Amino acid sequence: MSAEGSENPHPESWDLRRPRLLSAAHDLGKTPGVYLMKDREGRILYIGKATSLRQRVSSYFQMSGPTDTKTRQMLAQVDSFDSIDCEGEWEALLMESRLIKDVRPKFNIRLLDDKSFPYLAVTTREDFPGVYITRNPADERLKGARILGPFTSIGDLRSALQILQKVFKFRTCDLDIQEDDPRNRHFRPCLLHSIGQCTAPCANRVDRETYRADIERFLRFLTSKRTTVLRELEGEMKHASDERRYEKAAVIRDQIQAINRLDDREKGSGPTKDWQTEVTMFSGDPSGGLRSLQKTIGLETPVRCIEGIDIAHLAGSETVGSKVCFIDGRPFKDGYRRYQIKTADNDDYQSIREVVSRRYRDAGAGKELYPDVILIDGGLGQLHAAIEAFQTLDVKPPMVISLAKKEELIYVQERAEPIKLGRGNLGLKLCQSIRDEAHRFAQHYHHILRRKKMLDE
Repeated sequence: MSAEGSENPHPESWDLRRPRLLSAAHDLGKTPGVYLMKDREGRILYIGKATSLRQRVSSYFQMSGPTDTKTRQMLAQVDSFDSIDCEGEWEALLMESRLIKDVRPKFNIRLLDDKSFPYLAVTTREDFPGVYITRNPADERLKGARILGPFTSIGDLRSALQILQKVFKFRTCDLDIQEDDPRNRHFRPCLLHSIGQCTAPCANRVDRETYRADIERFLRFLTSKRTTVLRELEGEMKHASDERRYEKAAVIRDQIQAINRLDDREKGSGPTKDWQTEVTMFSGDPSGGLRSLQKTIGLETPVRCIEGIDIAHLAGSETVGSKVCFIDGRPFKDGYRRYQIKTADNDDYQSIREVVSRRYRDAGAGKELYPDVILIDGGLGQLHAAIEAFQTLDVKPPMVISLAKKEELIYVQERAEPIKLGRGNLGLKLCQSIRDEAHRFAQHYHHILRRKKMLDE
């Protein structure tokens, strides 16, 4: 490795340092943790995180090591490294963030010169604080919020936030929720409540005191070691039980169990919930598919909930509609619905208008949230039919798209030209899986009605 272009090149050649550093890296454990690259004066040059310290740190010192210019410039100055073992990937992510903020190593700053850092904001001044990822912590909407960060990877932060939402069940929506708002009684919670990832303060499913206690535990988890938080929670649980507040004790017990399962959830080895055995499975990476789709259709916020709509009939007979729901790229069977069409026979467009009107009536009246994306099976005509139905509603959906079968073109609301993606595109594959599942579900209902009609005759 050449030290050309580095500010303070090491006097010892890379050929001599590399085997020494590689040998030291091989002595590291295979545990999650944080590593600190240092120069010969002991100054920290770079801080990074790893799911396996041995594998990640060793990768810097292999013969076929990093080839990008900035990393090579950093390695030209590296004389040693330290590491800190962590209890899990989440702790490594948080420790990396705290250390970078405190130390501000020059190569962490250099690697992020061209973009702003992602931060985590918790709006603690609200009755029911929300948890958000932002690149602009000075945003007026976040005035008075608790700001954590910066973080080096927005992808890792988003993934980790979804994991922790399963434990602490905080809201991530932009609703303005007041505890005494009478509209809360009639509001329908979003599907994150159905899958146990939000306690739904929007619909009075949790009181302000209980919700804020969950937020306080969440913040303590972010700013303390996991073992410390677990010890505190166990003390809270015992105290609540001694005072015969058994419901509160049960909530804390569940959080303790969920925290203990975090590593299983991170590795994807935990139990899979709410999969439907006969569904059309998406064989790719769900997270990658969602990120790809978000970029393709130009959404600023991550895509978590997608609903797909399809129509089925035979020569106008027994026309039915279906709505399927995918959350985080996976099918959620409790969100499936079937519709027997009442206003049309052999008219796909009118059938779509009817299904859209019936399914999203409450969302259009502001009584529930829309999914992030609504996917219509069909081409431009089917998309226009859906949009016509949405235009009759007071509140409009964030994103409506359609997927045409023959050429697999994606039509997006308010865009003149369709989007053609490569066959291997993960976003396209995810849309195809949702479209195919909506078709399967509609056909299944259609066959039930045909069979019933034949038996009645």
